[in-house]
Amino acid sequence: MNDLSNYRKSYDKSELLEASIPEDPINLFNRWFHEVEDFGGDSEVNAMTVATIGLDGFPKSRVVLLKKFNEEGFIFYTNYNSEKGRAITENPNVCLSFFWHTLERQVIIKGIAKRTAEGISDHYFESRPDGSKLGAIVSNQSEVVPSREYLEENLKQLEKDFESMVIPRPKHWGGFLVTPLEVEFWQGRPNRLHDRIRYTSQQDYSWKIERLSP
Repeated sequence: MNDLSNYRKSYDKSELLEASIPEDPINLFNRWFHEVEDFGGDSEVNAMTVATIGLDGFPKSRVVLLKKFNEEGFIFYTNYNSEKGRAITENPNVCLSFFWHTLERQVIIKGIAKRTAEGISDHYFESRPDGSKLGAIVSNQSEVVPSREYLEENLKQLEKDFESMVIPRPKHWGGFLVTPLEVEFWQGRPNRLHDRIRYTSQQDYSWKIERLSP
């Protein structure tokens, strides 16, 4: 057995106090996101874990890339026919989480996912490199395939088929917007007395702010 009991570190990079936080969690997320980006060290600051309840009843999480956030919520893109896409279609209750080790911060977002408008998905798809566009078409995400070579051969054929042509967005590929119901900000602190601030959405569209015990 691998004993990891001695894996420890001290958290002392920053603090999270009520006196210095905004009333809206999106504003605090925006501040943290850009502070982490400016600090450096996190190679993909927009990498996040998306947790869903699968069709088999088990929770499952995987890392995807956040592509947009604003006052409406958080947007990522995927194959709607994938395991993830089908799980969200069946149960739109999801959880997003970010861990930024350089500044010892974590954000956990509980929310409801829904498909973005087709125009939004079209606009983002058009911005992607051609290789990524073709990859979205060639991959029946989450399906069993016979080999790596099978995918590569299909990609080569698509490259020929779409040579010098506009590559259209497949209808089974697009965005999900996660509207947050609850956002928790975690800041590592010494002696494991971490700061945890939770924002909870209220019926009047305001946010209830509470401090949680670490």
